[in-house]
Amino acid sequence: MKKTTLATAMTLMAAGMVSGCVANNPAPPAAGTGSPSAGGPLAVTISDDGCDVATAAVPSGRVTFSLVNQGTVKNEFEILADDRLRIVGERENLGPGTTTEYAVVLEPGTYFTACKKNMVGPLVGAKQFTVSDSGRAVEVSQDERQLRDQAVTAYKAYVRDQVGQLTAATAAFVTAYKAGDTAKAKQLYPTARQHYERIEPTAEAFGIKEAGDLDVALDQREVDYQAAGTTSREWSGWHVLEKDLWRPSGYQGLSQAEGVKVADKLSADTKTLYGLVYSDDFTVNLDDISNGAIGLLEEVATSKITGEEEAFSHTDLWDFQANVEGAKVAFGNVEKLAEKKDPELTQQLKTRFAAMQAELDTFKHGEGFVFYDKVSDAQRKTLSNQVNALRRPLAKLTGAILA
Repeated sequence: MKKTTLATAMTLMAAGMVSGCVANNPAPPAAGTGSPSAGGPLAVTISDDGCDVATAAVPSGRVTFSLVNQGTVKNEFEILADDRLRIVGERENLGPGTTTEYAVVLEPGTYFTACKKNMVGPLVGAKQFTVSDSGRAVEVSQDERQLRDQAVTAYKAYVRDQVGQLTAATAAFVTAYKAGDTAKAKQLYPTARQHYERIEPTAEAFGIKEAGDLDVALDQREVDYQAAGTTSREWSGWHVLEKDLWRPSGYQGLSQAEGVKVADKLSADTKTLYGLVYSDDFTVNLDDISNGAIGLLEEVATSKITGEEEAFSHTDLWDFQANVEGAKVAFGNVEKLAEKKDPELTQQLKTRFAAMQAELDTFKHGEGFVFYDKVSDAQRKTLSNQVNALRRPLAKLTGAILA
């Protein structure tokens, strides 16, 4: 809680974005039951105008929440620091009627729990959440500690590498766009974004006062911007330029000055992300890694599969590939630890990742993919089935490695 961490914010990844659930999950404990000290998940009942956690105090250590969205729209659950700004953990894309478990490690301190209807706008049902000192250190063998340290070190390096490549690729894209080279900018758009899509939860982690909400600034879709109903800021980021490059019918496009302004802000925000992940106090926790993998697949399953992300360019399959790659790298970093804890789950995930990649490979075209508006409903259904077959066991990964 002392740093701007992927952990303190990016459990975000953890938080990731799950809407997810396994349809046959057992019913969560009723409100007021299921406390961590009792060994069960802590029930969180989510509605369009409420966010009720079964208890407001738990001991430190691993905490598992059972999230039930009883509302009519997508929602997200957040754990915030005591400033109610810094995101310590979140689980997104909680679809109506779904139930999912979300595990996170919490240190002693004062937090707030809240939900966010449609994943935009003000916090709903924000309440203080106290984590007392359990006085119990997590006993970890020397071998396991080494595996944990290796996973964290490797994943931290991966995030930095991807953000470094994102910064360079964004600069090339912006140069082409500002020069009026539309063909070049269109070519660079999906490949540059892949670096972002592989580590997107990292940007979400920095939804803090020091940097603003970088994921919103960089990657907000027009439909989400309109749903937020905000007048306090202009729509910015990749998708503004996407719309200008692939102009839908009736859209006149940005003026040169408007386009330059958006492109320059995209560059500046990307450089801000670069500075944050390369800062000395940037770190990740073990559960950030596994929850990040979960979040990346949940986003594909709950929104991207419909074609919502790349509404104008239809380059969604580049995004799918990057999300799967990012999740696979995260899993790979904790694979040895998962193998020790749950070898059956580990083998299942390896098999499902391979099947998911084989399905994506059928859509390859040249050095990229076919455009998503050319993918039939039947093909989308098959893709969706493969995503769901992977995300369900993947949702168990954090629980396995923290066991």
